[in-house]
Amino acid sequence: MAAKNMGNIRIVSCIIWLAFFWLVECEDRRKPLRFDGKTGEFRILQVADMHYADGRKTPCEDVFPQQMPSCSDLNTTAFIRRLILAEKPHLIVFTGDNIFGFDASNPEISMNAAFAPAMLSNIPWAAVLGNHDQESTLSREGVMKYIVKMKNTLSQLNPPEAHVIDGFGNYNLEVHGVKDSRLVNKSLLNLYFLDSGDYSTIPSIPGYGWIKPSQQLWFQRMSLKLKRSYMKKPEPQKAPAPGLVYFHIPLPEYASFDSSNFTGVKQEGISSASINSGFFTTMVEAGDVKAAFTGHDHLNDFCGKLTGINLCYAGGFGYHAYGKAGWARRARMVVASLEKTEKGAWGTVKFIKTWKHLDDEHLTSIDSQVLWSKRSNSGRRKKQIGHL
Repeated sequence: MAAKNMGNIRIVSCIIWLAFFWLVECEDRRKPLRFDGKTGEFRILQVADMHYADGRKTPCEDVFPQQMPSCSDLNTTAFIRRLILAEKPHLIVFTGDNIFGFDASNPEISMNAAFAPAMLSNIPWAAVLGNHDQESTLSREGVMKYIVKMKNTLSQLNPPEAHVIDGFGNYNLEVHGVKDSRLVNKSLLNLYFLDSGDYSTIPSIPGYGWIKPSQQLWFQRMSLKLKRSYMKKPEPQKAPAPGLVYFHIPLPEYASFDSSNFTGVKQEGISSASINSGFFTTMVEAGDVKAAFTGHDHLNDFCGKLTGINLCYAGGFGYHAYGKAGWARRARMVVASLEKTEKGAWGTVKFIKTWKHLDDEHLTSIDSQVLWSKRSNSGRRKKQIGHL
């Protein structure tokens, strides 16, 4: 009888321990992201198109013949690990085609391996879906439901306040002011994540998916809510906090640029939906979005500004994704920096800059540019390149 009681005690203890662990993890997920109190920065690493499949068994695409014998998904993993160590991001964002479902024998195992560097780093991370994530044995909803349960992720299936919304993985994250500062309870940088779909389900409209009206309505309402909160007491601000938007499939407006008005390279066509959903106009009207970041077209890595919004690619990251031999896989960093007040305290966002890292011997950084600055925004509005 005593042995039986001891067994029951052990079971109850395990349940209590697991419940405590679950509560701690949930509590961690509720903690807001914050700017660094020492540097005044918030650093975001964007990883686009890992195309992860079966690890060591999965060969690389579009590398030199001499690289093939030793090249696999593990090269993708090694690249992420190097970037995390070098850049020490505060958030890692995966912008779709995280796994290449068609070649993934088990999507759960593939996702575990693909996101392992982020999970092991204990750095918060967020993900959206691309057009290949669901091409294995899990549905699109099933893939996102699996992601939101993974360690250290801030990903969400969908916003609880949006009862009817298309897609899976529409949500926002707030980046609050420095701890113990006067802006500790204000979101100084707003991050929006949207599911841009996979393929059109309307027979008369061929090609890729797009951001639907229900998603745009949620975005509009969330943007308005965040602006009102930011511009009201306590510590009311005069202008909205800057916003950044992440999704997979580029908008048709990405085709508005040529080599004279963007930074980076354009080596393939813009694979947007064959219709224009109007989401770019929705972002312009919202008034807080400073940049949008996508993947999908692996050989494009440019940023161009249109009507006050930077439209940016990250460039292909994964080694099982199509690429170009001799053109290094790459990732994009985005860093928002706070200004210092007259009293020496951290204030609101002063500027947002970006650059890319190449997967070479030195993790070479290229194409550094300022996406937005408070000073340029506060002056007389200048004529922007390209008008719709």
